[in-house]
Amino acid sequence: MPFQDLAERVAEVRGKLDAAQRRGGSTQPVTLIAVTKTHGADAVDAAWRAGVHDVGENRVQEAIAKMADADVPVRWHLIGHLQRNKVRSVDRFAMVQSVDSARLADALHEIGLARHLPVDVLLEVNTSGEASKDGWSPADLRIEADRLLARPGVRVRGVMTMAPLGATEAVLRSTFRGARAARDVLRAAGHPADELSMGMSNDYEIAVEEGSTMVRLGTVLFGSRPS
Repeated sequence: MPFQDLAERVAEVRGKLDAAQRRGGSTQPVTLIAVTKTHGADAVDAAWRAGVHDVGENRVQEAIAKMADADVPVRWHLIGHLQRNKVRSVDRFAMVQSVDSARLADALHEIGLARHLPVDVLLEVNTSGEASKDGWSPADLRIEADRLLARPGVRVRGVMTMAPLGATEAVLRSTFRGARAARDVLRAAGHPADELSMGMSNDYEIAVEEGSTMVRLGTVLFGSRPS
């Protein structure tokens, strides 16, 4: 059976999440998001059986194909870049975690208005300052936070960030603290921004110590991705 040890891996991860929360002093529950990129729908089914009810996908088309094949009612999160010509697909997702520009936010706002239900989103912030990463800088986010108050078609639930690969612990903590400060900016502006999506397989414990409420885990759950 594929992923036959997934329940054990999930239990181990949840134990580490609990310990990291205790170290960081956080009390808000941490949502475990299983990233099934390049795996088939069997990974989605296995995640559900192991008690993980949130699944993250990087690409819209790959996600929609799995939605058709998976037999379980998971909550789907889009965690990769969303092209504006694919915004009509967001009805299939519980949350879009990768809103990285004002133009995309506006396009999603129009979708939310048209369907009479706001699109739940996270704003992607670049707190590491890497030129290769998308998203708002902390300074620009302050302006965007105010602007989005006039866009009721999107409901800004928090922020998402990615730390640099191979970063030192000091850089990881700085990146995650920057995201937490960005989330506080959104809250202060009046958004219902309770979520901090940060932390992947190589850094999720530090992310949770720094206040993450959502971790996006692939390799640590499913092993290496198929080539």
